[in-house]
Amino acid sequence: MRIVIAGGHGQIALRLERLLALRGYEVAGIIRKAEQGNDLRELGTEPVLLDLESASVEEVAAYLQGADAAVFAAGAGPGSGTTRKETVDKGAAVLFADAAVRAGVRRFVVVSSMGADPAHQGDEVFDVYLRAKGEADAYVRGLDALDWTILRPGSLTDDAGTGLVRLEAHTGRGPVPRDDVAAVLVELVETRATAGLTLELISGSTPVTVAVKSVAGN
Repeated sequence: MRIVIAGGHGQIALRLERLLALRGYEVAGIIRKAEQGNDLRELGTEPVLLDLESASVEEVAAYLQGADAAVFAAGAGPGSGTTRKETVDKGAAVLFADAAVRAGVRRFVVVSSMGADPAHQGDEVFDVYLRAKGEADAYVRGLDALDWTILRPGSLTDDAGTGLVRLEAHTGRGPVPRDDVAAVLVELVETRATAGLTLELISGSTPVTVAVKSVAGN
């Protein structure tokens, strides 16, 4: 099984790549800087040098050919301005989704954000971010050619993962370690029965595998 991850050097993506490689998957991570490549190679992941802010749908689709799943985990990141919220958090997500459709990759998982909403009000950078993420999510949900799942984690922390989460359509706000977000993403990629779901994620009391099976109806 080949999985391509957009935003391959992000904090969640690096954790996800390690977990997927440990399960024996063929993993490729899209990165913007060549010097990030060794970090991915050390995790058993193939680095793909490609700028999603300037690439065409055809260029991205070429790297998605033959993939079994695609994960959008890219983000402009803290400290970036409103422009890059539009070009990365929205624009790159739309591009990656269109490329997946072009390449015939049906399984598509998005790392979004709790509170993402295309109708979110406000002009601060975080307001623009939530609106951009919401618009991207809405675009993905409108693509019938994708078996999409959208994951909206709460406040991300670097605490060690516990493997215990709360995963529901609506959880309410709360923190969640990036370790546990990555663990949930692995299960979501493998669980196609979660297609069509938008899920919120915070720390909780349910083991990751049980939580994913529950939302999948198993």
